[in-house]
Amino acid sequence: MTLTKTLDSGVRVVVKRMEGLLSVTMGVLVGTGSAYETDREDGISHFLEHMQFKGTEKYTAFQISDAFDALGAQVNAFTGKDLTCYYAKSTTDHAAEAFALLAELFLNANFPEEEMEREKGVVIEEINMDEDSPEDLCLDLLARAAFGAENYGRNILGPAENVKRFTRDDLFAYKRERYCPENIVVSFAGNIGMEEAVALAATYFGGMKGEKFRPREKHVVFGDGNIFKKKPIEQAHFAFAYPTVPRDDPKMPAVQVMNAILGGGLSSRLFKRVREELGLAYSVYSYTSHYAETGVFTVYAGVNPKKAEAAAQAVREVIGTFRSGGVTEEEFLRGREQLKSGNIFSQESTSSQMLLYGKQLLYKNETYDFERRMEEIASLRREDVLQAIEENLDPSRVAVASVGNLKKAITL
Repeated sequence: MTLTKTLDSGVRVVVKRMEGLLSVTMGVLVGTGSAYETDREDGISHFLEHMQFKGTEKYTAFQISDAFDALGAQVNAFTGKDLTCYYAKSTTDHAAEAFALLAELFLNANFPEEEMEREKGVVIEEINMDEDSPEDLCLDLLARAAFGAENYGRNILGPAENVKRFTRDDLFAYKRERYCPENIVVSFAGNIGMEEAVALAATYFGGMKGEKFRPREKHVVFGDGNIFKKKPIEQAHFAFAYPTVPRDDPKMPAVQVMNAILGGGLSSRLFKRVREELGLAYSVYSYTSHYAETGVFTVYAGVNPKKAEAAAQAVREVIGTFRSGGVTEEEFLRGREQLKSGNIFSQESTSSQMLLYGKQLLYKNETYDFERRMEEIASLRREDVLQAIEENLDPSRVAVASVGNLKKAITL
């Protein structure tokens, strides 16, 4: 059972009732992230997310975390390219108290100066950790190779020099512009009454004031850059990116089955050939990312530097064979079942459902329809996946990134 409602303030609410459980996950989703930042703002979405937890007029940062712990509840947040989400999970009997705390930190954060300086150090260390995590660094560079220095090419963490420079006024200004009622969705999933959930949302968000939301336009162009960063590390990392369909494209399910067959699991072609048969990589996989204007199909491998070129050649050959030879009926059926089961498994997780229904309402202003999703998957045919391969693995449109102790950049 699902209910959606738009509050008088303009904030949208969605409730996914999951009877038989003993918990509920509640989230506040905002349609903003690194893709909407300017050069001067680069990193502010993520830094703002951190600072939202650092105190209000009513509570200190410690009192907020202590209050959640006293309820046995969990609270966290994340920043993406086009989404920032604050969420809490509690037992059903403490849902009202946990939501009150979540609303307090979201709506009333006051960004104390002393907390600002401490958190800048924390975020800069996070940036340093990302630099020291070659897999993350490789994928960050891949985004830059594909989209350049703007929109989806931005690193979510931003540069350290920006973080050092951010002021309280910068945070309040960005929050006023982006955290507008029309750009916010409150999502509940779990064993909570629909009327109770809507009443909770209305209590805290029904009177929310804010400026009229003015979306920022993005000029998104997929490029074919190749970025290489030499690092004296024990493993080499490389990744390829192809443009694919945006999230509202009806061909997206076919692309996801294509991904499952090529690199989405232990039976995928990349895993079987590059790791199991040739022993050239410990980690090799593919995945898709879908945005409003475009999507990205990514192939990644972590390898021994001495075997990097051989591994890259093996990946090239697997992709080439995939493009020229297509897929068998058995592979197609297995890939379709993997996509189907993944969607079914997510139905049993309150956290997954909170995010799934929240994003559908935020991005498309509609209620997620699980039955329609199952019908879309069931209606897929092998020919749809063959067409997806032809349209989404164009060797003339690919971005590349590599990191490690290599003599030269990896190429496709």
